[in-house]
Amino acid sequence: MVSPVVVAVFLLWGTIFQPPHAGAFKIFWSDASLSHQEITEAAILLKTAEVCRDIAKAQGKDFTLPVNNKLTADIVQKACSLSNSALSASVNFKLTIFLICQYNRAVDRKQFSEAHHFDNEAFSSGRDLITQGITKVKVSLKEGNYISAQKSLGTLTHTLQDFYSHSNWIELGSTNPYSTLIKPNETLSNIADPKTATCKSCVDGNCTDNILSEVLQQKILTSGYFSAIPGYTYKPAGKCSHGSSFDQTSKKDPTGGINKDDVNSEHGFLHLKAANMAINATMELLEDIRKAAGETAFLRLLGLSRTIVLVFVIDITGSMSNDIAEIKKVSINMIDSRKGTSEEPTDYMLITFDDTGVQLTRIGDIDKFKEKINSLSASGGADFPGMCLSGLLVALTRAPSSSDIFVFTDGSAKDPELKSTVEAMIESTESIITFLLPTSISSRGDSQNSSSSQMTQSELQLYRDLAYVSGGQTLEVTNTTLSEASTAITDTFTSGQVTVLQVARSAGNAGNFSFLLDSSLSNVTVYITGDSTVFTINSPTGVSQSYSMIDGSLGSIQTVGNLKKIKLKSDNQTGEWSISVNSTSSYTLKVTGQSSVDILFYFVEMSLGGHGDSWGQIFTRPSIGQNATLSLSLSGGESATVTDVLLVDASGSSVVNGNVTLVGGTDYLVSLNRIPEGEFGLLLKGLLNSSLPSTRFQRQSSIYHKGSRIALTVDTQTTTISGVSFSFNFTVATNTTAGNYTIRARTSNGFTVTVPSSLNVSTGGSVQGTGTLTVPSNTESGTDVTLIVEAEAPGSTDLNYATVRLTASATSIKFSGLQSFSMFLALIGLFVSLLL
Repeated sequence: MVSPVVVAVFLLWGTIFQPPHAGAFKIFWSDASLSHQEITEAAILLKTAEVCRDIAKAQGKDFTLPVNNKLTADIVQKACSLSNSALSASVNFKLTIFLICQYNRAVDRKQFSEAHHFDNEAFSSGRDLITQGITKVKVSLKEGNYISAQKSLGTLTHTLQDFYSHSNWIELGSTNPYSTLIKPNETLSNIADPKTATCKSCVDGNCTDNILSEVLQQKILTSGYFSAIPGYTYKPAGKCSHGSSFDQTSKKDPTGGINKDDVNSEHGFLHLKAANMAINATMELLEDIRKAAGETAFLRLLGLSRTIVLVFVIDITGSMSNDIAEIKKVSINMIDSRKGTSEEPTDYMLITFDDTGVQLTRIGDIDKFKEKINSLSASGGADFPGMCLSGLLVALTRAPSSSDIFVFTDGSAKDPELKSTVEAMIESTESIITFLLPTSISSRGDSQNSSSSQMTQSELQLYRDLAYVSGGQTLEVTNTTLSEASTAITDTFTSGQVTVLQVARSAGNAGNFSFLLDSSLSNVTVYITGDSTVFTINSPTGVSQSYSMIDGSLGSIQTVGNLKKIKLKSDNQTGEWSISVNSTSSYTLKVTGQSSVDILFYFVEMSLGGHGDSWGQIFTRPSIGQNATLSLSLSGGESATVTDVLLVDASGSSVVNGNVTLVGGTDYLVSLNRIPEGEFGLLLKGLLNSSLPSTRFQRQSSIYHKGSRIALTVDTQTTTISGVSFSFNFTVATNTTAGNYTIRARTSNGFTVTVPSSLNVSTGGSVQGTGTLTVPSNTESGTDVTLIVEAEAPGSTDLNYATVRLTASATSIKFSGLQSFSMFLALIGLFVSLLL
């Protein structure tokens, strides 16, 4: 049985105080030291190159790439693709490495967890975190949940790497990683007894000889104690400290420390040995995962092979009876067109809906999925709207992040009140939604297409809005042109696809838009959706082409329903282009292309750590009117320079300019002085230095985000025990609208969650609620569970959400009495320091 530990959390409106914590390998780059990111990247590149070499050898192919410390993501991807043409472009590989490193970095925000950093001789609980993390990775890979597996991998690698910096494993003369850390059935041996002295004080700041000789001779394993709380210097007598200016225990005899976080640390003379050992240990971990998961799943885990789930949401009400045959044909053509390519899905989902409910089917076998599609029929509820948004919400909740979702319907949604919830899930999952609306303006339930029950423009606009914020399209076509429409947008889902520009305008609002095309782009395409749209496109050399020229000097134009697709010719594309657009209805404009240069960004929360600043991703909407920070990575940008990062509204106008700081390699922190009202996207501009002279480039996020005036935090454990219900607390706060806030909660697995239907919140106040989550007893240990909690303001004027990733487990991590007592004292010390 796990003894409960009571923790008090103090929330200050507008500010979250986060004290320093134990240092680790540095977050920021340093000329002479290796950071966590560099260690993780090196291990991934080396192990991936080894795997590709083994695959090539088994296939009788040459693999000439030397596996050494000069590897880059581009070099590894190109070498691997020679032996496997189905592998993804390097942009996916780079972005996955960035994502894994983000999760690695976020561990430094676990302020009081000695286990996560192997402080205070917490070897048993630290090893438990590693082995349970490995289980999470393997189960997630088995389930095809690669996003969850990447998160778990990034988190556990930080703890594994910290062992070599924070313990005396290097000082003991070890030349190989401590493999027992990744093997739960092996016994940790020769760990220092709580009463065994391990260190002596450093002399005049020199700590090269501060570990006791008998500890080294007897190969006793120890680690440093750490506290960043002023006045709290507790450590057992004779024990080593972590060290650094933040560590209060290092001021108590024995003074000094033993960390090897960088070359300037107390044991910095051993930093490179510790960092290289951490690289080897991370490679050993990756090899363990590779053997368990197989090479295909392993390469997908690292982004070298794309993880794609193709999702169809199909209306089966009676009004679709004239369209269902064509929809089945189009769906199967979309499935077959991806077979054998780098875009072939790893899994398929079908969500059908009518006016009474929603049904989900998930199948991994392509032939069985096609059989399921072919078995569809449309009947019943012909004169009633279907539960389209309920079906879409199931797709967004149950499909992995970044999925391609296609919605087929010919009528209005019965559940438009779910719009804000669907928008929040789009932001959270970054999935792309495309609506295909056959005979969308015609009658429901009337084969003669009478006008007695037409979908209104406001009902149609609902679908347009949702597609737009996701970076997708809304195609309004007849059933005879449905196949042509689906083919026209196929290239928007190809590997390496990037967004150069994306804007939307209301009816009658003409616009003139400029965009930069750079030398790295190919297959550049302009998409315009809207009724009766007219446009003229202008090249950098002054050549123009109007909408009436089907095959002009600048490109070819294809019109399907409300979509106009302009495929630009490949010659003379580089430079600043412009396009003027007008329409009788609202319209959207999107410019895409294929390139290795793309962006990935997250909103993050900064904290002051024992080694300087660190940050972690936030899984909620940022606060409107407040400052915010973005972590941004530029893939394929080794020879690029970022000059501007802006938040832009739907019309393309700049609303906030960011302050850009390079933190190393191609990673940046962007400071924003406020979060604007309404939807916003991110627009990046810079210089490509690979060509002479340098050329300007721009990229825009395809997903639109929103801020909120509701603050929502969820306080829960990260591990749930299968078959046991557990409670979680959440807090809703606002400085604007008072009243009853609607509360909703769900999980990605469909598990039972109960929360109060509403909470009454006063202006400037906060209210705590309690929810209950039950994980079924037959849930496999290591299964990923995403909990989503929402709070919606009175009158649906505002909404915020918080997502928490949990893991089902048969057991829970146990802390020793000393570790729990130490954590308790640390919290008391924090409270006292706040009062002072």
